[in-house]
Amino acid sequence: MIPRLIRRDRASLRMAVLAPLLALAAAILVNLVLFLAMGKDPAAVFYALLLEPFLGWSSFSEVLLKTGPLLLIAQGLAIGFRAKVFNIGAEGQFILGAIFASAIPVYFPQATGGWIWPAMLVMGALGGALWAVVPAFWRVRLNANEILVTLMMSLIAAQVLNYLLLGPWKDPQGFNFPQSVMFQYDAMIPILLPGTRVNLSLLLALLSAVLAWAYMQRSFGGYQFLVGGLAPKAAAYAGFSESRAIWLSLLIGGFAAGLAGAAEVAGPIGQLQRGISTGYGYAAIIVAYLGGLHPIGIVASSLLMAALYIGGDNAMVSADLPVAAVRVFQGSLLVFYLAAITFVRFRLVWPIRKGGAA
Repeated sequence: MIPRLIRRDRASLRMAVLAPLLALAAAILVNLVLFLAMGKDPAAVFYALLLEPFLGWSSFSEVLLKTGPLLLIAQGLAIGFRAKVFNIGAEGQFILGAIFASAIPVYFPQATGGWIWPAMLVMGALGGALWAVVPAFWRVRLNANEILVTLMMSLIAAQVLNYLLLGPWKDPQGFNFPQSVMFQYDAMIPILLPGTRVNLSLLLALLSAVLAWAYMQRSFGGYQFLVGGLAPKAAAYAGFSESRAIWLSLLIGGFAAGLAGAAEVAGPIGQLQRGISTGYGYAAIIVAYLGGLHPIGIVASSLLMAALYIGGDNAMVSADLPVAAVRVFQGSLLVFYLAAITFVRFRLVWPIRKGGAA
């Protein structure tokens, strides 16, 4: 007998809580088989991947450092996702944010004062938002698919970065490496936790979670986004502007990703490099969905994904795990979550045979 999915009268709160835990358990089981097939010790891999990032202050501070950009980008993307506007180009918006922010110390290397790093954050946020203008315009005016346009824009952004670092912005004293000059002290975001690399951008990320929660849960604008995503026809009947939702979704996502890019070059890196593109924009998509597109859930999923970044590095060193296996674990986590989250809105019903036997 084939079971059927029946829509629930209301979303299951229990399944909403259990979904990420079930997804994590399923990902661990599936990857356990993969690690055995690769000849790796699963106990050593999972210890390095899931436990080691939390066992020391040094490693945990690095988790907090990576939580910041993931949290910022995911909060911006989740607003659009709830309105069914799928910005897949946060990686490119992140890069443009880093480029715009870097323009200040690159063109004014001798500038001093406490205004520099805040100005870099503003420039980065504007750069990310401007990069999102193109897909927003094409979606509204030309009905172009924003998934394809934002994804292609990310590839263009990477080439813009290559051009700058191999051309006009290349450090003449950098031994021919594709990187900009090192930024001056006043271009660096102040450290938040002494003895670590965690800076004030973490507070900005946490503030973004509060603002996202207030906007999505307590404002009429957030209600419009929700209705537009769940019932487009009802939203149109109520007079909610689809074009406005598209513009806001993409601009907010670009703004947040650009701000994260600016915080990265003005924070732990201290210069513009090709390595600035570390996949945060793509990982933030997983973070947004693992958090159930809810601002509070995204805080927890950002911490988990950041731990997987640090744990993945540990596993590559201590357990000789290839980087591809780490990415498989991250991807399988999202796949299993998407499967588990189905049961928030649906329940599995087994047909009853005639005669009363199941």
